[in-house]
Amino acid sequence: MRAGDAELLEALVGRRLTGEPLAWITGTVSFCSSEIGVDPGVYVPRWQSEPLALRAVERLPANGVAIDLCTGTGAMAKTLATSRPGARVVASDVDERAVACAAANGVEVYCGDLFTPLPRTLEGAQMSSSAWFPMCRHPRWHCSRRHLRVRVAAVLRRGREGTEILRRVLAECPASSGAAGALLLELGGEQADALGDDLDRLGYVDVVVLFDQDGDVRGVEVTLGQRR
Repeated sequence: MRAGDAELLEALVGRRLTGEPLAWITGTVSFCSSEIGVDPGVYVPRWQSEPLALRAVERLPANGVAIDLCTGTGAMAKTLATSRPGARVVASDVDERAVACAAANGVEVYCGDLFTPLPRTLEGAQMSSSAWFPMCRHPRWHCSRRHLRVRVAAVLRRGREGTEILRRVLAECPASSGAAGALLLELGGEQADALGDDLDRLGYVDVVVLFDQDGDVRGVEVTLGQRR
């Protein structure tokens, strides 16, 4: 062991013992067979999100357009772009750290609120919108208590059910202009039921609730261009 290695190892172990996510320490995480860079302070993509990413790939035409909202590290967007190299994949996030991290991962990303910062050239395009909301899930994360409290607090700031942003996406998504494609929302717990009235009021049809292998709710898939 070289001089200084012991001190470095001790420092890294100390960070981990405080509850810091391992990916913040190592700087990377595996997601859908790709290595994703993870900067400290940016939400770490979880394996539980991989089925939703793969479903988004299935819904994205080879030459289509995909939007990844609240992109974080850009893991979802990178998965889509890697699997559909002929498609246009863009992302957004309000957190400048996340935007920088996603850009470093090779994602076309814009800083701002949901759809607002995205290029106007996307309007009217055929879209498969993959909306990823790591801070809006049911609070059952595999992380330390300290980080769990932070995430629960973030959920509460977004509405008691953690659905405030999800409702905004349903109201603001390109379906309002008749765009074709799909909208995938990552959520959990009772959030799918909580969105029922909004889906009905906004005229969405062909709504499918997505479950994981344990039978837990993981998302909602809506086909766009089919509204009452």
